[in-house]
Amino acid sequence: MRFPCLVCLLLAGLALGQAAPPATPATGGVKVEQNAPAAPAKAPEIKVGPDDAVITLKGFCADATQQGDACKTTITRAQFEKLAEALQPNMSPAIRRQLATAYSRMLKMSTVAEKRGLDKQPKFDEMMLFARMQILSQELSRALQDDSGKVTDGDIEEYYKKNEGSYEQATLARIFIPHAKQITPTVAKPQPGATASAKSSAVQAPTEVQKKAAEEAMTKLAASLRVRAAKGEDPDKLQKEAYAAAGLPGNPPNTKMEKVRRTTLPANHQAVMDLKAGEVSEVISDPNSGHYIYKLISKEALSVDSVKAEIRNLISSQRYRDGMQGFQGNVELNDAYFGPSRNPAVPLPRGAKPPAQQQEEEDHD
Repeated sequence: MRFPCLVCLLLAGLALGQAAPPATPATGGVKVEQNAPAAPAKAPEIKVGPDDAVITLKGFCADATQQGDACKTTITRAQFEKLAEALQPNMSPAIRRQLATAYSRMLKMSTVAEKRGLDKQPKFDEMMLFARMQILSQELSRALQDDSGKVTDGDIEEYYKKNEGSYEQATLARIFIPHAKQITPTVAKPQPGATASAKSSAVQAPTEVQKKAAEEAMTKLAASLRVRAAKGEDPDKLQKEAYAAAGLPGNPPNTKMEKVRRTTLPANHQAVMDLKAGEVSEVISDPNSGHYIYKLISKEALSVDSVKAEIRNLISSQRYRDGMQGFQGNVELNDAYFGPSRNPAVPLPRGAKPPAQQQEEEDHD
């Protein structure tokens, strides 16, 4: 793709500058008083009228008979801001300066290109057609975003009522029991006169029987700790016992979990939010980590006002995804022409570049 799409070429680069963090000023070895920061200097107010020139291209003019200082092209504030707002509303001053520099260069280059008849080449119309499709697609995306953002208080209330369970907040105690207890390696008695390497190799790896027994011991322990937790024993005390039984060094984790939401828990743990205060969950086992026991200490419903911004964003995002869904998929590509689709997990051939990188390099040719 080698055509100069104004939106793509300008905003892609300009956005990088807008996201850059401000540089930290050097102090030059002078001690800065932290308790009394200096007030930021107020930028001088510059009054520029809508018809005042903000860009002046010297030596560039439409009239070829003009020479010297008479040959210049000016862009007024009104003209420039019309372009800036079309590309990116509320553009920052730093990005406006970058846009002005890029626009000045492109204006000169495009004028020379027209004089050379490059806009009369057959491929130019195809590139302009594709550029038009790109810009229209971007404008539709913006329109869909604007439409999806029109969320009323009634929409929020309805969503809240349908998903009340997601807006409960709990304080929990969670006891974690490791999947298996540590196995003390056995050391075979080395033969007299054995070398150092032979002695080190005498350490025997755990057998499958030992591994199974270590797992079963912790599974049994989890069941007994669950019964004791349900009878009211201190979860922190039970947690210490679990770590000691597993042979793990260091301090065990704190069992208390505050401000827990259903969506912040793993999917197979979310049922603990349905417990009543004081109730203890069944043992939840995860073969990759261990066993979990929850006790619900307290639970409260968050007010709709406290989660209004969160719900608004959720509804808006879902509406936008739904609006874009009709433009996704339902496309058949002729594999005989394009070749089979590549599995993302399959490594690229030696020397080959990812499609995105290859496309980016072509765009800059």
